[in-house]
Amino acid sequence: MKRLAPLLAVCLISSGAGAAGRAQAGELAVGAAAVELAADDSMPIAGGIQPRYFKGQEGQLRAVAVVLQRSASERMAIVACDLLMLTRDLVDPCVARIEHEVGIPASCVMVHATHTHHAPSTIPVHGYGRDEAFCRQVQGAIVEAVADAAARLAPASMHFKLGEEKTVGQNSRLLLSDGSIYWVGPRDDVVRPTGPFDPELPVLAFRRPGGELTALVFNHATHTIGSLRPGVRSPAFYGMAAQRMEADLGGVVCFLQGASGSTHRMDVPPAEAADRIEKAVRQALAAAEPCEVDRLASLKRPFTFKVRTFDEEAEDRAVTDYCTKRSGRDPQPIIDVFRRMRRELAPQQGQARTTWLQATAIGPVAVVGVPAEFFTRLGIDVKSRSPFADTIVVELANDWIGYLPDREAHRLGGYQVWTGLHSYAEPGTGERMVDEAIAMLEELARQPTSLVKEAARPPRRSAPLP
Repeated sequence: MKRLAPLLAVCLISSGAGAAGRAQAGELAVGAAAVELAADDSMPIAGGIQPRYFKGQEGQLRAVAVVLQRSASERMAIVACDLLMLTRDLVDPCVARIEHEVGIPASCVMVHATHTHHAPSTIPVHGYGRDEAFCRQVQGAIVEAVADAAARLAPASMHFKLGEEKTVGQNSRLLLSDGSIYWVGPRDDVVRPTGPFDPELPVLAFRRPGGELTALVFNHATHTIGSLRPGVRSPAFYGMAAQRMEADLGGVVCFLQGASGSTHRMDVPPAEAADRIEKAVRQALAAAEPCEVDRLASLKRPFTFKVRTFDEEAEDRAVTDYCTKRSGRDPQPIIDVFRRMRRELAPQQGQARTTWLQATAIGPVAVVGVPAEFFTRLGIDVKSRSPFADTIVVELANDWIGYLPDREAHRLGGYQVWTGLHSYAEPGTGERMVDEAIAMLEELARQPTSLVKEAARPPRRSAPLP
């Protein structure tokens, strides 16, 4: 990827959209919309080592957009897509279109994947590629959702509560008795977890002056694996909980995946997980208190990292030994997939890549968007070091560069750090990203309440969207 030079920009929008014209300058206006992603049984499903094909679907796969505005020069959009991941070559053209057609600057648009493992593939990884027709549809839906949300802008107030749900997920990188790190297979010889679990469940509710719910946004950090019915396409337990609440509460409900690269739902059935998440969100919503949104500010900057160098013999031995001992099936197809991925990465060792890192302020609440399956320890580090009282970490935002473990996780090994298209950044990248995110948050905290945005305009690297 080319290194992108940042541009300092102050965005001036000539006019508001839809009902926003009825809002006073400096008054918060909010609009939300969801666009369904049509899928069928012929599309390969992402999230496994080999391609899978599901029959039928529960709920909807969607692109959900929430647009916020305080004035003609303070607008931002957050989009959540019910997909495993999205890479820059798909996201950047959408952001460029949103800037051109809707008038929201590229620096103020965050496009996120909820990481459901039950949707058609939009990425080449492991043993499968992506469904190109579905990718084009996703791109169109992202732009449409933002445009629809912007057209529905109307005065609103924000209510916030930092809730908690500590029973659905857990740290899943378990140290086993032979010194390996659990991935699949039996785990009756667990010694201990090797990292933390983050139970925080922040909830942002946006209400019309009469109390009507316009949008509800919640965040939690557990891998989005688990459809309520087996073998079907699904937004998984988080998305199903969101859609049930939406049908009952009104408005649009948007889930944002937290730093969950090292945490999974392991011992709670998906239907029970959905129930527990819904209960926790509703409890937080009931306790949410109004908070003033005195500014909308966003920084989006390029972040450069390198493809790791690796020892082929050691990598092959790690994969082969674990899968032979613990996979519970013929290990060779899995071993072959990892060998093919390493062959693809071998000539790229040491190459520099550039991705996006984003930090936003919605009044007193900060949102950090990271472009990876961020290990939970790193996400907690961002929160604990943030100058904002409440900080939400959103992984898989604006790009996907694989798993980003902390250095200790690299030392311990395991699936998430085996070299492949799913994990290729050099050790230390995660810590550097945390440091840069904190620097951006500190810069936001020092800014006055007027909006100044630093933007790097993305190149148009994909075919024109329909």
